Amino acid sequence: MAAENSKQFWKRSAKLPGSIQPVYGAQHPPLDPRLTKNFIKERSKVNTVPLKNKKASSFHEFARNTSDAWDIGDDEEEDFSSPSFQTLNSKVALATAAQVLENHSKLRVKPERSQSTTSDVPANYKVIKSSSDAQLSRNSSDTCLRNPLHKQQSLPLRPIIPLVARISDQNASGAPPMTVREKTRLEKFRQLLSSHNTDLDELRKCSWPGVPREVRPITWRLLSGYLPANTERRKLTLQRKREEYFGFIEQYYDSRNEEHHQDTYRQIHIDIPRTNPLIPLFQQPLVQEIFERILFIWAIRHPASGYVQGINDLVTPFFVVFLSEYVEEDVENFDVTNLSQDMLRSIEADSFWCMSKLLDGIQDNYTFAQPGIQKKVKALEELVSRIDEQVHSHFRRYEVEYLQFAFRWMNNLLMRELPLRCTIRLWDTYQSEPEGFSHFHLYVCAAFLIKWRKEILDEEDFQGLLMLLQNLPTIHWGNEEIGLLLAEAYRLKYMFADAPNHYRR
Repeated sequence: MAAENSKQFWKRSAKLPGSIQPVYGAQHPPLDPRLTKNFIKERSKVNTVPLKNKKASSFHEFARNTSDAWDIGDDEEEDFSSPSFQTLNSKVALATAAQVLENHSKLRVKPERSQSTTSDVPANYKVIKSSSDAQLSRNSSDTCLRNPLHKQQSLPLRPIIPLVARISDQNASGAPPMTVREKTRLEKFRQLLSSHNTDLDELRKCSWPGVPREVRPITWRLLSGYLPANTERRKLTLQRKREEYFGFIEQYYDSRNEEHHQDTYRQIHIDIPRTNPLIPLFQQPLVQEIFERILFIWAIRHPASGYVQGINDLVTPFFVVFLSEYVEEDVENFDVTNLSQDMLRSIEADSFWCMSKLLDGIQDNYTFAQPGIQKKVKALEELVSRIDEQVHSHFRRYEVEYLQFAFRWMNNLLMRELPLRCTIRLWDTYQSEPEGFSHFHLYVCAAFLIKWRKEILDEEDFQGLLMLLQNLPTIHWGNEEIGLLLAEAYRLKYMFADAPNHYRR
């Protein structure tokens, strides 16, 4: 049995490791043979598996049940004429076909709706530009057409998201580009940054509620400790540190092909395409080469931890912020080959040094056995048990371990749970807080968990809880939601951090 499972795994995984598979969310019943195959699997499960066995009661059961959740398109060479493929009940086939005809006739009655829908479907499922809020509203309205069909087919529900999550400072609801208050704040920043010696304490206070896009690059360099407060020393410091980084490239990068570094480089090479796969910027070969150099140099200069999966995500906010210094429009679709070599070198070196400063404060998250993350997850469990005992008891009742969902929250600093625009706004505050990426992040995670308490308490089985916690609906979040989350985290910090026995059970 083990040998057979191993054979099936390699059959499914025959493609290049790390390649991005398309995620399908068809409006109509899946007509693509690859999708039909999965639909039939779902129907056969419904017909043959008793109801009580369909819900996983443990993490191992859940992992087995969902191990092939992303196998769409991996079995293209499978023989669809085999007997196992022909198990579809004829009544089900007729009902599905009737539903297809009915939906197509509805669309013909409303040609405008049909035209707008088909125009948004990219050829061959390639990522396309989506820079307007209309995309978000269209995806929301499509849910009305999809939901009844999903119930009939028993297809797994997947989140409906725009093809590209916009990297924008504005809320998804479409706030005005610059209010009077924001202009005043921007002027305050400019005064601070242009003074002979920037008052870093005052800069942190101003940055806590968010940094204006125009001054974010230099503000992040200062708050991370990469640049000195003295304005006269900044130019020389930047020149020296950038030269130092490219000195590392000349000295170490060729060693990626040596035997003792091959595993590190191979893992980095696999993870890079997985970094923000919905954003075209990060799928450009030149950007991926930059990320590979940054991560490889960091890994060999930090042998205690080396490269750990998840560190690749931590480069992206710095890269986007320093890129925005040279790009006025939205950067998610920007072609970096339009920049000069000097600009690209500056962005790469600054991203490396600022990421290094961040990781210096949380390196125990990535050393052997990742003890920093283990401690933080345990601290989160203790904190939630004091903040909301009902949620904590709900997890215990259904045997949900905090490590099963919160490990990723700590390892990736919530980057997999939030749109990139929200991560950038979150990091404005993290860099303003003492130990923001370690200590304060714990309270942000607690506030983030309690934010979904109603949805958590509504789930009454292990599988439902874990699916919810691993796919929280934050795609529409903007500055307003992050501001409320940070305010709640700040309240929790000053309620519990300095009073460890406060509200203890």
